Amino acid sequence: MTAAEVPAGIRTIGVPGPGSTRLVLVRHGEAVCNVAGVVGGQQGCTGLTPTGVRQAEALRDRLVASGELADADALYASVLPRALQTAAIAAPGIGGGLEAVADCGLCELHPGEGDGLGWAEFLARFGEPDWDEDPTTPLAPGGESWSGFVDRAATMLCALVERHRGRRVVAVCHAGVIESSLTAFVPVPPGRRLKLRTTHASLTEWEHDEQGWRLLRYNDAAHLAAGGPA
Repeated sequence: MTAAEVPAGIRTIGVPGPGSTRLVLVRHGEAVCNVAGVVGGQQGCTGLTPTGVRQAEALRDRLVASGELADADALYASVLPRALQTAAIAAPGIGGGLEAVADCGLCELHPGEGDGLGWAEFLARFGEPDWDEDPTTPLAPGGESWSGFVDRAATMLCALVERHRGRRVVAVCHAGVIESSLTAFVPVPPGRRLKLRTTHASLTEWEHDEQGWRLLRYNDAAHLAAGGPA
């Protein structure tokens, strides 16, 4: 009996379905706002640190050498500078040098009036929402709640899969978007945060077919562990 003949309900090694789509999520490299403790929305994000640039270069070098994303059909990125810069650096290893399409659907949680503030000032003004207690609470006036963010990010990722059905698509995004994908596509208690530690410039890959979502890898940062910048 081959793996394909094992009943699907008890199979431990999945067989890709016909027309399955691969969605690869790349977290941006280390950003200036990460290090400076600044709320990094469209006002607060000023791009990558030198370490973040080296992380993105290590990812590019790995992808060029391995060819693992050479078959990518499209490259997307959030509109935030740290994601666009990471995408531009890594592009030679993605689909032979695809140009990233910017889309705000891939952005980190929108911070509203807190954008650009230092986190100490942010907390003094707005406090800290208890999303474990109530995930519908906005981060700040004009900002998103956790549940709203998860819905927005999941809707965007589903749209990319539909747009590139049967292909591989790469999206350079943020730790929150990656956590949102796991929250939305893996059964977890509604509204609960996973509180993951997603590494800068790491790869997370999903497969989608008529049976639904399947996580193939999470937080793959082997290019950093092998002597590259952490």
